[in-house]
Amino acid sequence: MGTAPAFASVSEAIDIARAALGYLAAADAAQLAAEEQAECLRGLERTDAVATAARASFLSAFTIGKGYSADADYSARAWLMHKTGITRGAAASHTAWANRYGVHPAVIAALAAEELSESYGRAICQWTDRLPEKFRQESDELLVKAAAAGLGLADLSALFAEMYERVRSDLPDEDQNRAFGDRGVRLETTFQGAGVLTGDLTPECAAMVDKVLDALSAPAGAEDDRTREQRYHDALQEAMRRLAASDLLPERAGQPVKVWAHMSLADLLRLDGSSALQEQWTAQVRAQWAAHRARGDDDGAWLEGDAAEAIACDAAMAPIVTGDVNVDALEDLVRLCVELDARRDDTRDAAWAALEQAVIGKAVDLLSGPGGLASFLRRRQLGARLAGPSLPLDIGYAETVPAGIRNAVMLRDKRCRWAGGCNQPGSACEVHHTQHKANGGKTSVKDCVLLCPFHHQIVIHRWGWTLVVNPDGTTTAWNKDKTKVLHSHGPPVRPG
Repeated sequence: MGTAPAFASVSEAIDIARAALGYLAAADAAQLAAEEQAECLRGLERTDAVATAARASFLSAFTIGKGYSADADYSARAWLMHKTGITRGAAASHTAWANRYGVHPAVIAALAAEELSESYGRAICQWTDRLPEKFRQESDELLVKAAAAGLGLADLSALFAEMYERVRSDLPDEDQNRAFGDRGVRLETTFQGAGVLTGDLTPECAAMVDKVLDALSAPAGAEDDRTREQRYHDALQEAMRRLAASDLLPERAGQPVKVWAHMSLADLLRLDGSSALQEQWTAQVRAQWAAHRARGDDDGAWLEGDAAEAIACDAAMAPIVTGDVNVDALEDLVRLCVELDARRDDTRDAAWAALEQAVIGKAVDLLSGPGGLASFLRRRQLGARLAGPSLPLDIGYAETVPAGIRNAVMLRDKRCRWAGGCNQPGSACEVHHTQHKANGGKTSVKDCVLLCPFHHQIVIHRWGWTLVVNPDGTTTAWNKDKTKVLHSHGPPVRPG
């Protein structure tokens, strides 16, 4: 393969590699001949293989040295997601290669030498991971040589099957244990909260799932025109609903398991009729609601229309009014306050009183914002179901966090609010007082924030980090000796 070029530093090598790839990205591929396009595609696959080997080497060392802890992250995968801007799936793929680095040296070497593609290398590793450790190295070398000689994936699979059968006949018990270790399920959220469910089930789990889905997916009659796949989907949803309703699930963060279903006031109002003005407001709120669903990063389902009406029919509702800051009122409020200050020495006449009323009115506008009528509508327009008394959201000191405040904080924050980024959902988080209760910290929505157990119990209470919530809703954190400061990207998303 020749001698590797010399570079002054790792940074220089990365800059040159990026520049070369940038040149290719900017090239007009449509103007090149098919032979040149084909050569470029082959070269990019070889480059991808080398990049995989390099990343595995660096990420393996980074993981072993726990380099991620310097940024208060709890794993290399979390650090990749928060500091490099990649998805959970991509981070899992990268860390999988880091884990293979010391286990499959023959495969890593073949990738670095451009003798094996990343996808072929991944398949070989996944196969030989099922073998006892003493056979793995030799099997990797044989499969890598066969692939380099031109053997296709199907033939490589057949070759491995022969190896596997020979080993399994000698060590059936160990093989069964390794097969059990391959189990796994992944649920990925896609556009507007939809999900993709994939996994590898053990025979026992597959049999149980099949029995449950089969029992709940029977056609509902001659008019039931659902496909088998649709009936299985509905059966899975029904099984999960029955489980959640059975009170058999363990608590999360000291609270019973609950399902958050976000419905706009617009859709709740539509349940009992509408008016022209209400229709206009509903259209505006639905546009805002669509943005929440599209983000796909909220804890819970955002429902509208028929779905909202269906779940509202048999659900316990806890209405929470969230306030928005109306920045348009801020300029008027400042102007009025200046005028009020200018009249301080004047006789308090009718003009003074009118100015005071104007200041108070603008203050209400500033704090309530466009949704300021939400509480009024809840109490006056929605009937007895939603017109109950409000829960206190600021109670001063308390030994525990009341359910009303906990629910409001969860609805506001959605997930762990660690300044460096964290994707733990609210259901797995704890409520943290930004000022410790022992130091006079208040139990209120404003003074509490959601943090996952790692960032709450370990990073803050053991490692000595400090986290504050800024006036604009962002969070900032710094370590004990103040050598590292982290900032979140923005305030929590609020319902429209």
